[in-house]
Amino acid sequence: MSPRDESQRRVRRQFLLVASLFIVPLATAMLLYYYSGWRPAVGAHGELVNPPRPLTVSGLMLRDGRVAPADVFQGKWSLVHDAGAACDERTRALLDELAHVRLALDKDSERVRRVLLHQGACDSVEFLSRDADLLVLVAVGPAGKAFLSQFPPALEAGHGIYIVDPHGNLMMAYPAAGSARGLLKDLERLLRLSNIG
Repeated sequence: MSPRDESQRRVRRQFLLVASLFIVPLATAMLLYYYSGWRPAVGAHGELVNPPRPLTVSGLMLRDGRVAPADVFQGKWSLVHDAGAACDERTRALLDELAHVRLALDKDSERVRRVLLHQGACDSVEFLSRDADLLVLVAVGPAGKAFLSQFPPALEAGHGIYIVDPHGNLMMAYPAAGSARGLLKDLERLLRLSNIG
């Protein structure tokens, strides 16, 4: 074999080796995706509400006693804390945690608001005095009970955290305990992928 043939063979081998570095992983990924049924994990930390549920707002009162408008969840992403029938130090700690999650969003923090949803137990002025930016909604009477029934069963009795999108759709649910880091990651992903709110 001539030196020229040997040189061409060596170049061809190098080309095939380099090409295989790109083609083999791509072919493997395609085979796994299309023929094995495997899908990469999304990695959400909360429970996805699938399909998202549009919330019908009725039976809700604002902090000042007025009836909440039907579009109360429109326009911003809402971090809703369902305090249930009791407001205590745990509720206060969760509200502070949600404030930290919102602040950690930095420039996107204006796209998100905190909402406290309760059944009449959180009306104490001193309890709410630190939260000028907090939207407080009281679920009253049978209509309020009907509104609360739109949320998934409590992940933890009376202390759920929910994400509602700017169109008023319930998107995700979280248990109250230890969910701040996961909630922040999911919220950052939602805000990065969405141009609404």
